[in-house]
Amino acid sequence: MLRIRLSMGGVRKRPVYKIVIADSRFPRDGRFVEKVGSFNPLLPKEKKERIKVEAERIKYWISKGARPTLRVQRILGEAQLMPMPKQGNNPLKAIAKKERKKAETKEEPKKEEAKKEEPKKEEAKKAEAKKEEPKKEEAKKAEAKKEEPKKEEPKKEEPKKEEPKK
Repeated sequence: MLRIRLSMGGVRKRPVYKIVIADSRFPRDGRFVEKVGSFNPLLPKEKKERIKVEAERIKYWISKGARPTLRVQRILGEAQLMPMPKQGNNPLKAIAKKERKKAETKEEPKKEEAKKEEPKKEEAKKAEAKKEEPKKEEAKKAEAKKEEPKKEEPKKEEPKKEEPKK
């Protein structure tokens, strides 16, 4: 399957990406069919040099069945070649990792307390269920006596036919 994706280039701490048409089985920076643009994430969004795209070639490859990755879809959306993909819902994204970890550690003791309380509730439910079980069994037996099943004639079984062995 053909994908329109980013291929990384540049040097350490200064990435530059090529927008390429590649088979999905090939590695990220490996063999590709055609280079159709470039993307420089270090430049500000207002600069035209940030995204360079050959619009005709991209439309051609999309018509041939190439599918862009999510990141390339967003880049093409900025270049107004495709509709922007809808945003995902990650409410924790705006919170710093350190603060997320602090919040998780505060929630863990609460969860442990809830787990301790749950077994007590479960034991109480089991005790109630044990008390109710004999009552239910007695009620079933009483109903069974009232509704005596009609005696059916035993069905005659036909003798099984054995296939001759070869």
